[in-house]
Formats: sequence, C-alpha cells, structure tokens
Amino acid sequence: MSAKIEIRHIPHAKPTPADVRAGLIADPGFGKVFSDHMVTVRWSAEKGWHDGQLRAREAFTLDPAAAVLHYAQEIFEGMKAYRTADGEVLLFRPLENARRFQRSAERMAMPELPEEIFLDAVETLVRADVDWIPGGEGSSLYLRPFLFADETFLGVKPAASYIFCVIACPVGAYFKGGAKPVSVWASQDYTRAAAGGTGAAKCGGNYAASLIAQAEAIRNGCDQVVFLDAAEKKWVEELGGMNVFFVFDDGTLLTPALTGTILPGITRDSIIKLARADGLTVTEAPYSFEQWQADAASGRLREVFACGTAAVVSAIGTVRHKGGSFSIGGGSDGEVTRTLRTRLTAIQRAEAPDTMGWRHKVVV
Repeated sequence: MSAKIEIRHIPHAKPTPADVRAGLIADPGFGKVFSDHMVTVRWSAEKGWHDGQLRAREAFTLDPAAAVLHYAQEIFEGMKAYRTADGEVLLFRPLENARRFQRSAERMAMPELPEEIFLDAVETLVRADVDWIPGGEGSSLYLRPFLFADETFLGVKPAASYIFCVIACPVGAYFKGGAKPVSVWASQDYTRAAAGGTGAAKCGGNYAASLIAQAEAIRNGCDQVVFLDAAEKKWVEELGGMNVFFVFDDGTLLTPALTGTILPGITRDSIIKLARADGLTVTEAPYSFEQWQADAASGRLREVFACGTAAVVSAIGTVRHKGGSFSIGGGSDGEVTRTLRTRLTAIQRAEAPDTMGWRHKVVV
C-alpha cells in the first residue's frame, strides 16, 4: 500500500511581491531570509500520518506543556535545491536525507516518516517557492525538514502527536569570505556525544550541547569547534556541524569511523565515494588529536577539511587549543580539498556528468 498522502494547497493571502523577493535573494546570507510557504503533515497515535498542507509560512501555536518544549523530541534534516544553468531544479541525494530522518526518528522514539511522504513534501515546497532559488554562484535554496512532538502532556514518555514541517531559505556561502580555510578550536573540556547517546541522530539536542564549545571557539578567534571523544578525550570525532577528513603526503585520506557518536553525513559519504572513484585510498579509522599535531608538525599531514550540507567542503588551515596552535599545509587550501569540492559541486549543479546517479530532478 502506498504511503503517499494528499498535500492540500491552502493559497497564500499575501505572497512576497516579485521585486521585494528579488532584493531579498540577491544577497541572502545564510538562514536569515525565508520563502513564502511551508509544508506540514501531522501524526497521531489514532490517525497515523495525515492532514498534509502546503500553506503560508507562519508561526506555530503550541501549548506551554507541548512535549518538545520539555523533553526535546525533535529531529531535522538539511538539504539544498539548486538551479542549473539551463533552468532545471535539482536536489542532491534526497532519499539519503529521508532515510537518515527515519533513523533519527527511531533513535528519538518518534514515528518514522515514510520516504515517499518526505520526498513529496520537499518537492511540493520547492515547486511552490521555486522563484526563491537564488541564481548566484554558490547560492541555493536551503531546505529544513523537521519533526517535533506537540502533545500537551507533562510526563516522560514518547509523545502521542507530532508535526512534520518543511521550510526553506535562500542562502549564499555558509562561512563569510567564501571558501577560504577556516580555523578550529579543539575542545578539551566539552564533548558532543557519548557511546549509546544520540550522536548519530540529527537532533537539536546535539547542537545545543555544542553551543558552549562553539562560543569558546569564537572567544579564541576560531570559526568552528572540533570535538574529541567523550570517553578518553583523545580521538578526533567531528566539528560542531560537519565531518572532518585528513589528507596525507602519500595521497591517502582518513576520516573518523562511524561508531554511533558521529553524525553519518551525506556529504561525508559522497566525498568518500568520489575520492575512491578517483583512485584515492580512504580509510575510516580512529585518529588522535596528539597524532594530528605530530603529523602536522612533521609535514606528513598535508590537508584537513570539513564537510557538510551547509558549508559543502571547507579547508581547515589553523587549529588552536589550550596548549597553543598549529597550521596545516601552511594554512592554505590544498589540491585534494579543492578537487573534491569542485567535483562535488559540479555534480550538484549539473556542471559535470552524474555517474553516481545522485541528482534528483524536481519537475516544476
């Protein structure tokens, strides 16, 4: 039986005028400008998934006792819609977002949204707000599907009702100044996730736990924070919102293995597949912060980069920590980093053949 449900269109009473919209998307920054519509789908223990709507983006009305406000049952995804040179609209590996959304829901004791409903909701919003996709280099329409518990109940148990929603915002580069190397602060006091916790789920609580460390990074003049493992505070895990790769002088790459404490990034997986397709050796294994410092000092480590949906691929040039600082590759953007970034973005924007079958066309 098909999992698809009807998504009713409730007309927007006052959509943004075209001239105002053009001004907003000309230089949108990241996460500050939002499109006109949103898609919502409800779930209840009695009805399952129901009441799909495409409607004007507006505030939710929540009871003060809504479960999400007290017990943090909430998950989300991050993905982008791209406009190609010939006017097509593309998504990048959206089925992987749908599947990760299901895994996150399972971990957080929430109902699993069928892949078909997830994809239909995303495509419906993209079609409705297609004119919000910026056309500038490096620009896209960032999509934020999320699910939260709205049951009015003060008791520690999985909620009996939820709202799934997709919103969108036109975006430019994630880091100010574009693709220049970023600096990171190695947090030795705070950890992001522990074994058996929610590190592999894309839930708000993981990001909330990272904010104090991110603030520490900014105080120390860094763009981002990199976390070590919770048990030994020895092994490199990931940045606050991105996975990390190390490139060595023999051309091999290493990225921390997915052990349940690291988010399984879709960009991470794409980078691994692209690198291996290019004949590069990619190892998924533990890598200590001590070894990172030693390899940077000896010159064995040539490049380090972070990757994720928002920032795509960003070189890491400088690492600061309580004991001092060190640079990688002279603090510049390396050849492997540049090549993989170019390869990935070219596929996403239909500027290169899609031999992996990753592009997903949205018929508008």
